[in-house]
Amino acid sequence: MPGSVARHVSRLSILTAAIPFSILLVTGTTVWKPGYTPVAATGQAAEVRSQHGMVVSATEHASRVGTEVLKAGGNAVDAAIATGFALAVTHPAAGNIGGGGFMVIRFPDGRVTAFDYREKAPLAATPRMFLDENGEYSSRIHHNSHKAVGVPGTVAGFALAHQTYGTLGWHRLVEPSVALARDGFALMPGLTRSLQYAIARMEPYPASVAAFSKNGEPYAEGEIWKQPDLARTLEKIMLEGRDGFYKGETARLIAEEMRRGGGLITEEDLAIYRAYEREPIKGTYRGYDVISMPPPSSGGTILVEMLNILEGYDLRAMGHNTSASIHHITEAMRRAYLDRARFLADPSYADVPVERLTSKEYAAELRQSIDQNRASVSDPVDIELPHESPQTTHYSVVDADGMAVSVTYTLEAGYGSKIVVPGAGFLLNNEMGDFNPLRGLTDTLGHIGSEPNLARPGQRMLSSMTPTILAKDGQLVAVVGSPGGRTIINSVLQVILNVIDFEMPIQEAVNAKRLHHAWLPNTVRVEEDGISESTKQGLEAMGHRMIVRGRQGLTHCIMIDSVTGERIGAADPRDADGRAVGY
Repeated sequence: MPGSVARHVSRLSILTAAIPFSILLVTGTTVWKPGYTPVAATGQAAEVRSQHGMVVSATEHASRVGTEVLKAGGNAVDAAIATGFALAVTHPAAGNIGGGGFMVIRFPDGRVTAFDYREKAPLAATPRMFLDENGEYSSRIHHNSHKAVGVPGTVAGFALAHQTYGTLGWHRLVEPSVALARDGFALMPGLTRSLQYAIARMEPYPASVAAFSKNGEPYAEGEIWKQPDLARTLEKIMLEGRDGFYKGETARLIAEEMRRGGGLITEEDLAIYRAYEREPIKGTYRGYDVISMPPPSSGGTILVEMLNILEGYDLRAMGHNTSASIHHITEAMRRAYLDRARFLADPSYADVPVERLTSKEYAAELRQSIDQNRASVSDPVDIELPHESPQTTHYSVVDADGMAVSVTYTLEAGYGSKIVVPGAGFLLNNEMGDFNPLRGLTDTLGHIGSEPNLARPGQRMLSSMTPTILAKDGQLVAVVGSPGGRTIINSVLQVILNVIDFEMPIQEAVNAKRLHHAWLPNTVRVEEDGISESTKQGLEAMGHRMIVRGRQGLTHCIMIDSVTGERIGAADPRDADGRAVGY
């Protein structure tokens, strides 16, 4: 970490050292940089520090479950697994056992690895499976039907990570989530509002309405919510491992629901699902090591490509969220997202040129095409980009030894397909929506696309999830990630830029307003109050089309204080229920 960053973090340590932990969790003190507009704090408002371990996730319940595992002698992988299962109970919009995702790990000695437990297409999938009876593409079939459900991967991924690197017993990691589902917990403000919003969309599925409401009536904040069917399913997983999900009664219930609703997943699809350990994407940025997720996620590849482009500019001199810095960041995003649409897919089904896309030489070529004073033009070409829902969740873990785990996993849309498996109590994903809908469908609204990411039997759909770890000179620096569909990569990018280029403490880097450009649609979307009117006018004069949006991402992150060695947990205040918990 550069001396200036270390001094900045150390100054914040002095400012907060005398404030009690309970007050830090709720209020805190942050010094805002000139020209920086803070986000209105709806969730945790300040960083949390600990000397040993830290978990930052979308709910305090899940973060505490993970921290208790660390206290019991588990490592960061153990805590990540326990946190993930607890989120399946306490954050059902995205926490899951019926979805999938990615895990990136950095060991204390600097070794790195990653786990891919992305959902995959059933054996009966075809590139034309989203057409209706008239042979026309149907968004409903693609995103809101039983055919939208991919074969879940979360349980298999957690089981493989535990088998390979876990230290505590499997039972110890799953039991807290069984207890949360069986005994219930008081509903938090964010979850209460989320459930009230979701119930109407679950109306076609009686088992879903029964699981998430009181006979169709929404729960109130503070009420105890129990999920007995989910508790029984989690108990099977606790006692039988991955076979408690992919075989036996749970697999039968999933297959029955698929047949009932016209879906494609069979008991065979479940039995043959496999998670994979993969080599992470590795890059560098101004002397920092960047470790992130490889394909079938596009996240790590495109993140490193953008960082390589931006390394050629003095962003700090341009200033945070000025017209100059936003212009250059947007132009990097534009080029990288075009490459995402052209090249990224499941590497088992496509030849993905990762080495070229992440090379410094290629970034230099792209940099030459950027006009310093004029926006480029994004034109549709004969490729197609799939829709990705922003409803994902990310969490970060660091243990006492310095092992770091970055996890992003999802059901795709909020509450996935909205389909609860009757008798099993968990939601199924609608992840098939991340495949391209139909070859040749192209428009200026963001339908772009590529042949490699069409639905085929057993293929994993393309993702933007970007669980990432930063290190420098052999030392862990930060654990970063976010939900947000296609915005994920850009949210992670900006947290990294905020820390390295703009020398923000991690909580400030997380809170800072964000922007997004994905090549198509050809717009720069900025969070409300994220830039001044003069900055907006300056960008429009360059040819950028500016749009104000709501929140972007929920970047629950951890940074290591280079002076004290403390773990600094930063939950994103955009998330009402998100919390950092350390010990």
